[in-house]
Parts: sequence; structure tokens; C-alpha cells
Amino acid sequence: MLSIIQAAGWPIWPLIACSILALALIIERFLSLKSARIAPPKLLDEALAVSRVSVPTPDVVRQLEQNSALGEVLASGFRALNSDPRCTEADLRANMESTGRAVAHRLERYLSALATIASAAPLLGLLGTVIGMIEIFGSQAPTGGGAPGGNPAQLAHGISVALYNTAFGLIVAIPALIFWRYFRGRVDEYLLTLELASERFARHLVNLRRA
Repeated sequence: MLSIIQAAGWPIWPLIACSILALALIIERFLSLKSARIAPPKLLDEALAVSRVSVPTPDVVRQLEQNSALGEVLASGFRALNSDPRCTEADLRANMESTGRAVAHRLERYLSALATIASAAPLLGLLGTVIGMIEIFGSQAPTGGGAPGGNPAQLAHGISVALYNTAFGLIVAIPALIFWRYFRGRVDEYLLTLELASERFARHLVNLRRA
């Protein structure tokens, strides 16, 4: 591996940095986008059950808020009723929607960075290719006597720089693009789940407020 890096020249170092950053972002998103941390399957039913008669105590609401992203959205509805039992339906929904937007922003964190790496890596590889081609043409410059000459070692090095950087740029970009599309779809699925759950829970709280 070290010999490949040496053969590719200095243009490969930005690509190595991108690959390390992309790997770190992928691992972080895998850990952060687990279902248990975003939308546990039975959490909505449990929240509906504990509030069938009245709004639960602040301790229960705090535990719900710390449970997951969905719990945070549901807890914001409880907090709205606790702070103002006569709050309007519009205020209740606005409170939950603002919390939902904050949660959505957290779910989408680092996805733009991963997409940037997927777009920039081929360009960095192309930059290395251009630099390698410059070295190739430099090695074929005419000699002092006017006859064409060339340095075989420099020619081989230029070809190595061009090919290794092109290949490494694609090696970094393709997985980054695949995982970005995967996480993008996963976040969209979570957002739909949160939206449907919050809508159902808002109707429940409106009925609870009227009771």
C-alpha cells in the first residue's frame, strides 16, 4: 500500500484524507440512525397508553424526551399541554412541528459532507491525472540539442500518478455516493414515520385537552 501511495505522488494525499473522513462519517451515521435511537416501534402506543386519561407527570415526559427522536417530538406535545392546558390546537401543532424540524436537522447531519466527498473525490482524482499528464509531457520535452528525448523513469512516474489518482478517486467516490443515497433514503423514511406518528399523537392530545 505504501508503494502505491509513493507511486501516486502527492495528489493522492487529499484523497486519503477524504477516504478517512468518509469512513468516519459512515460509521457515525450507522450508529446515529439506528431505529432504537430514532423511532422505537412501540413508543407511540406506549405514549398513547400513559396519556389515555391525563397528561403524564414531568418525570415521565422527561424520560420520554430522552428516549429517542420520536420521544422528543411526542414529549414536546406533553410539555405544551403542561405549560398551558388551554393551548389551542394550532399552538400545540406548532410546538411539535418546531421540535420535529430540529430533529430532522439532526437526522440530516453530515449527509451534505458525505455528498460533497462523493462529488469532490473524482475531481481530486482528475487533478492527479492532469498532474501526471503534465509530468509525462515534461519527460518528453526536447533535449538541449533539439532532438526529442525523454526520461523513462519520469515517464513511468507520470503514468503512475495519472492512473493511481484516477482509480483512487473513483474508489473513494463510489462508496461515498452509495452510502449517501442509503442514508438519504433512511432519513426520509424516518421523517415520514415521525410525521405520521406526530400527526396521530397531535389528534390524541387535542381530544385529551377537550376531555
